[in-house]
Amino acid sequence: MPFLLPKKVTQENALQVQKEGLLNSPSLRSVDCSELTDFDSTVLTVLLAWQKKLVAEGQSISVEHAPDKLKVLAGVYGVAALLGL
Repeated sequence: MPFLLPKKVTQENALQVQKEGLLNSPSLRSVDCSELTDFDSTVLTVLLAWQKKLVAEGQSISVEHAPDKLKVLAGVYGVAALLGL
């Protein structure tokens, strides 16, 4: 079952979202962004932290239903390929 990102991931709640994801690490192989509407570049920090943990375990992250804005941000920051966007 995929890990569902909340509607909002900003500086205000990014650490909490990251911790929730790490507590559910088996779900992180597939991250569903379909609800994500209010976010800034800190969402990339969260996704990259999860990706780092998965890589250490010999796995990788799959980001599904990424909004166009997230794809653009990932491209601007040069991490699109790391996140499969």
